[in-house]
Amino acid sequence: MTLILGLETSCDETAAAVVEDGGRVRANVISAQHDLHERYRGVVPEIASRAHLERLTPVLRDALDRAGVGFEQLDAIAVGNRPGLIGSLIVGVSAAKALAWSLDRPLIGVDHVQAHLSAAGLAQPPADPPRPAFPALGLVVSGGHTSLYDMDAPLEQTLLGRTIDDAVGEAYDKAAVILGLGYPGGPRLDRLAAQGDPRAHDLPRSTLGPDSLDFSFSGLKTALLYTVRGHPRGRGRDAVFERSADDLTDAQRADLAASFQAAAIDAVMIKLERARRRMVGNGRPPRSLIIGGGVSANSLLRRRAAEWGPPQGLDVFLPDMAYCMDNAAMIAGHAFHLLEAGRVDDLHLPAVASSSE
Repeated sequence: MTLILGLETSCDETAAAVVEDGGRVRANVISAQHDLHERYRGVVPEIASRAHLERLTPVLRDALDRAGVGFEQLDAIAVGNRPGLIGSLIVGVSAAKALAWSLDRPLIGVDHVQAHLSAAGLAQPPADPPRPAFPALGLVVSGGHTSLYDMDAPLEQTLLGRTIDDAVGEAYDKAAVILGLGYPGGPRLDRLAAQGDPRAHDLPRSTLGPDSLDFSFSGLKTALLYTVRGHPRGRGRDAVFERSADDLTDAQRADLAASFQAAAIDAVMIKLERARRRMVGNGRPPRSLIIGGGVSANSLLRRRAAEWGPPQGLDVFLPDMAYCMDNAAMIAGHAFHLLEAGRVDDLHLPAVASSSE
């Protein structure tokens, strides 16, 4: 049995987890900061960093208590060291280095984006962890990333396509601001969309050409803005719109949310089908679809993916809701594969703002 402690502080969730053998989650503790950032309608890096400093030790102690283990029983220390807000990352990386040094345990740096694809392989005992078959088609959908992967194994991921502007989660948050829904925007927009008509507004589905596997959501966001507020007169700070979100009725707001969500998820599904065809054409028909990231909690995406996969011969693996948002269990779960492969780090492990993809 291998027990790995995972730490995650890449953005605005302070998290610690203990995972057994890469899949059985003994404890997963998350302290979110939504209350600190709501007034700014987005994450403020300095506030996030200070909150991590205050919360990491209590979160770590809680995770060990829930797992029923002591420091001496841990086999390795893992930390998300990229990508993310650099100040936030430094807090987690510094703590992980201190633990690894003091306990004389291996230190494992984990790419946060790649770890999202390990989240679908997590389960809480006594349930057995899911085991996707490979080759697999991987999709990460989050606030900072929208990426497609051809996967041979958990550690063998080839990037097929990525967003060229806004990530889908970022587009959701901006759409929520346009509609006056508050922060965090994605879950609120998803709930409101369930009350609206997705055919009420014909918003664009960006495809970027017939063969592209990249994503673009900036045009969808702008189309929603103009639908809500009209086209602006003037430019920059002098721009004046015809109306505001305050003029919307509840029914209109719900229809706009539903129409935005339908367009965003349609764009994702179009690229999933293109990626599947690309893999088939390369003689690598995927056996599984693995989805991870905060937007994997979206109700429409989960339904559409579950309906689309089986007719294409794909088993669909989605994280449990507890592992969709940024969490440390996925860090520890992914680190297990790195540890098995002998890919460990020394105390010079850096915090890196960009991804390795």
